Amino acid sequence: MKSNVRKVKKYRRYSEEFKRQLVSEFESGQFSVLQLTKLHGVQEQLIYNWIYKYSNFSDKGYRIVEHKHSSSKKLKKLQAENQQLKAKVGEKQILIEYLEKLIEVAGEELNIDIKKNFDTPQSGSSKRTTRR
Repeated sequence: MKSNVRKVKKYRRYSEEFKRQLVSEFESGQFSVLQLTKLHGVQEQLIYNWIYKYSNFSDKGYRIVEHKHSSSKKLKKLQAENQQLKAKVGEKQILIEYLEKLIEVAGEELNIDIKKNFDTPQSGSSKRTTRR
């Protein structure tokens, strides 16, 4: 028995504010059309249509042409830089953990709490008492 179900086409409607925001991100050079497509899940052609409609470039008669391979190179470069930064953060975290362990072991060897030892005077501020 077949049910009387009808497929409903889903349409996305984007606000004018959202469209202008994407166009301004493109105009500022912050993102390419390809990046905006991946970030927001909007088709490339829609973004180009919005650029032609809302962009300051369209007032001057410019035609926007973006080469996909140049924007993909830029994206790959940013991803590589991101990986390098993550690696540096990881190295620094390992160094921090190593130094904390070193302080802990040194504290155990000397039988003092090196981290929270408030009783010892600081090396540069020793008080001198004069006796008469």
